[in-house]
Amino acid sequence: MRPIDWIPPVAWMAVIFVLSTDAGSAHHTGQWLAPVIRLVLPGATPAQVQAVHALIRKLAHLTEYAILAALWFRAFARGARMSPAAAGWAALGLSAAWAGLDELHQAFVASRGGNLADVLLDSTGAAAAVVAARAGWRAAARRATVALLWFAAAGGALALAIDAQAGVPSGILWVTTPVAALALLVGRRWARRR
Repeated sequence: MRPIDWIPPVAWMAVIFVLSTDAGSAHHTGQWLAPVIRLVLPGATPAQVQAVHALIRKLAHLTEYAILAALWFRAFARGARMSPAAAGWAALGLSAAWAGLDELHQAFVASRGGNLADVLLDSTGAAAAVVAARAGWRAAARRATVALLWFAAAGGALALAIDAQAGVPSGILWVTTPVAALALLVGRRWARRR
């Protein structure tokens, strides 16, 4: 492979390594993320803010390893000219191995801890990216966008109803929920015209 093919995934592995240090600990991410969560969810209790913070951290695991697997898939499929199946398995294997090494590294960081469940979560993100790459990025992105919009519209509507019942302000949900529903409606009409 040419350096242009393997430098992006190796660079992303370095980013993941840096995030595995104390700089990426829950304490440090909570310092800047908790105020953002309180801004978006003004009526949230401290326990709810902590739960959303934990959820965001787990979603970050999925995302960072999905990106890593996608970068390795691209490197193997283009640079090494592997078949899509071989590139997918190689990308998944390297990403899962890096997840294991990453958690091993975290086990030796005082403010972090190694966790087998995180290796499985990371590998799930990598597998999702490989499946998306094999299915075709555009089709996968379209399906993921529709799923996320449905989640935002339905989840937002449910959260608005719960907030109204509890007498809690909903803040930005009054904007994001209708925007998600409108995007679904416009996307469906646009798809029918094609």
